[in-house]
Amino acid sequence: MKAALLLQIATTFAALSLVAVGGANAVVPDIHRQVVDILGWMDNATFANLFAIAQAAPGPNVLVVSLIGWHMAGLAGLAVATIAMILPSGLLAFAAGRILNRLSGARWVTIVKAGLIPLATGLILASGVVMVRSAHQGSLTLAISAFAAIFVVACDYNPLWALSGGAIIGLAGWALGFQ
Repeated sequence: MKAALLLQIATTFAALSLVAVGGANAVVPDIHRQVVDILGWMDNATFANLFAIAQAAPGPNVLVVSLIGWHMAGLAGLAVATIAMILPSGLLAFAAGRILNRLSGARWVTIVKAGLIPLATGLILASGVVMVRSAHQGSLTLAISAFAAIFVVACDYNPLWALSGGAIIGLAGWALGFQ
């Protein structure tokens, strides 16, 4: 049973790894779709909590994958999920980098690089939408998400200020019985 789960974790995250243009945050919508909607490994609230922990913790954004693996299968799940998410894309990036380095003067390479920028940006924005939907539990959480998005876009302050403010407001709202 555990071996089958570890294999499913490995294949799920290895496949997502190969389309993670822009990093792990770019595929958060697909990670959510896989682990919540398709595989049913967790509910929206658990996914949102694991994502929040990963974002608050120091280190790479891929930490959310490690936490999902830990949630599903303990330490073995953490290791399998992390390696499955990092290794395929790392090998692909290494090979692509070597090839692109040799072809750096070709016009088509410049065009492909320019096309990947809006693709990665769109995937990251889609991640934000998925996370707002996962965290949405009422008007208070929706207002906190909207305020945090506006704050991060409009201000030059560290996004941790928005995270801290949202946590304080959320705790106060919870204590007062708001949702």
